Amino acid sequence: MARGIEMFAKKMSDVSDVGHLVARKINRRRKPDFTLAWIRLIFLGTVLSLLFAFVLPEPGFGAEPWRLCVFAAVFLAALLLAFSLRKAYEWERVIVLRFGKFRNVRGPGMYFLVPLIDHVYKVIDIRIRVLDFYAQETLTGDSVTVDVDAFCFWMVWDPQRAALEVEDYEAAVALSAKAALRNIISKNDLTTFLARGDLIEKQIQQEVEKQTTEWGITVQYIEITDIQVPKELQDSLSRIAQAEREKLGRTLLAEAEIEIARKLEEAISIYAKEESALKLRILSILNEGLKKGNSMMLVPNSITEELKTKDVFGLQALSELRNGASASKAVPKETPADVSPPPGAPAKGAPGGAARGGTARAKAATGGTPKARK
Repeated sequence: MARGIEMFAKKMSDVSDVGHLVARKINRRRKPDFTLAWIRLIFLGTVLSLLFAFVLPEPGFGAEPWRLCVFAAVFLAALLLAFSLRKAYEWERVIVLRFGKFRNVRGPGMYFLVPLIDHVYKVIDIRIRVLDFYAQETLTGDSVTVDVDAFCFWMVWDPQRAALEVEDYEAAVALSAKAALRNIISKNDLTTFLARGDLIEKQIQQEVEKQTTEWGITVQYIEITDIQVPKELQDSLSRIAQAEREKLGRTLLAEAEIEIARKLEEAISIYAKEESALKLRILSILNEGLKKGNSMMLVPNSITEELKTKDVFGLQALSELRNGASASKAVPKETPADVSPPPGAPAKGAPGGAARGGTARAKAATGGTPKARK
């Protein structure tokens, strides 16, 4: 019982889709074109003027009976000819039947129908048209209920088949596309729908063309616009996608580490062969550290020992200068023995008579001042 109700609901949905398509078809009718009406009026006016000029030269109904008959016959013939003249636009093809049998396809431009014999059955539009269709609550291959919206571009390439092989080719294309969409959904799982949309679109196109090719209709392109997944599955799908992204990130990081290790192995082999290259690399590292503006930089003793002969940034020269200055200060300044300052005179360079530097040290070495020696 429930299955029957579901099938009935689907059929009613298809019928509503067809009704919606017919409504759009009615709304798509073009505005009236009065060009053909003006041509007919000009033709009838010309015929009437000729009839009044040659058949009925005298106004009124008092003319001879044969003149009236000729006038009526010519006017009716002109009227039939005027309404037998038709026009088709560039994108239209007209299916003409003669006594109910297919005659030919007319258009574009002006064409003529034999009065009371030929009949216009249908006007076919050969332009590319778009059709939107959908599938509601359809089960996928892994038993997931989804709603899919899509549209297709199609066109009529054989107007004769489209008019004679199927009653309403527009509704037939809509129903065929919808059935093909449901069939493809049931054959594939949800993961394929989400990851390989182009493959699904190609399968739907091939499925529709199997039926429409016999009707003179070709499907050029099908696009899936929306896939609605139940809310219960959205959280799980988001977690799966997040896990996949984390897996991909970790894989890329591991590959980068492997590549870095290989490059470091090559660098080690090069540095083992060339000690100068290793020393230049050490200097480069120190230079990079100083460029960052650090106020203090700790350098291991091993580096200075390795580069002792090359003097890292002049540190060795600076230390030697400092050691030389301290040594010069430690050695006492010698003064001549026969030269002694006069008694009571202040020492040279010492303010207030106080002796400094090497002179003070010399006095200390000789036993102090002259008074102390006495």
